Amino acid sequence: MASPLLKESATKLKKAIPLMLKHQIPTTPTNYALWYAYVGENSPSLNQHLDKVVSQYNTCPPSQSERLYQEFLSDPVELDLVDMRQNLDAMVTELSQSIKDTNLDATQFQSKIDNNYNRLNKIENDGFTIEEVLTVVKNLVKDSNEIRISAKHFSEQLAKAQSEIDSLKHQLKQSEHEMLFDALTHSLNRRAFNNDLKAIIEQQPQGLCLIIADIDHFKAFNDTYGHQLGDQVLKAVSKRLEESCQDGTKLYRFGGEEFALIVPKSEIRRARHLAESMRRSLEKLLLKDKRKGTTINNINASFGVAEYKLNDSDSALIERADKQLYEAKRLGRNRVMPL
Repeated sequence: MASPLLKESATKLKKAIPLMLKHQIPTTPTNYALWYAYVGENSPSLNQHLDKVVSQYNTCPPSQSERLYQEFLSDPVELDLVDMRQNLDAMVTELSQSIKDTNLDATQFQSKIDNNYNRLNKIENDGFTIEEVLTVVKNLVKDSNEIRISAKHFSEQLAKAQSEIDSLKHQLKQSEHEMLFDALTHSLNRRAFNNDLKAIIEQQPQGLCLIIADIDHFKAFNDTYGHQLGDQVLKAVSKRLEESCQDGTKLYRFGGEEFALIVPKSEIRRARHLAESMRRSLEKLLLKDKRKGTTINNINASFGVAEYKLNDSDSALIERADKQLYEAKRLGRNRVMPL
């Protein structure tokens, strides 16, 4: 007969799998765990966030799945971090052995205690001599000291292992973050973009639009003000574009001074309107060069917009957005194409 826990697990899986199929969620361990937790309804906040993502995309892109998994399920996703995982496994094994050793010591100690107490109970009946009573008491003290030492050793091992595990978890979390986010601008990176765009095209591409933005004359910022200020321009542009994202639109650093925006469940007219509002917002950016005491107020960007077409590949969609971007550059920059 199946245990209650096994029955509960089977019931949750029967609920989770149809939902994953409905939203075309890939059957990866991370997604299984995420949707298993979702149908379990133990975390209202997780369900609320996941419902919002699905409403925006009609699916859950890989970067969103990983973010929700890390935030709500705590355990790290399966990344190529073998050394840290081996260290964690080794510590778990060591802790497990320590627990077994301590349990064995405790069992043996209990047996000794029981034996000594039995002997103490016989003192009145059997008329133990004072020497025999002292022997029983000495044995009790000796055995108590042994279990105390064993317990102290285990406690020290546990504290040390917990400290190392916390450190490794922090490193894992940091590594996972670095795999998805750009170190300079803190926006999602090209790797996340490639995964998300491919997943959405394969799962729910209807109405998908892509915007590619390129900062105009960025080389001139570096040449005139230096790379340090050029980095400030990149961060300021990223922040301003991020502030304009809504309804599931996600910003990615595409490379260099280029940014990409995935706009789900939209259309070319609405995506172009979004790009235009972003372009105007960037025109209002002001940066101060503290070293030279000057103000930079000529930050502009060109935008290319493309909409998904039937049987489009991710590369085909990117290519069309790129062509529109280059056309915007050709026509004088600081504009959105197509008109």
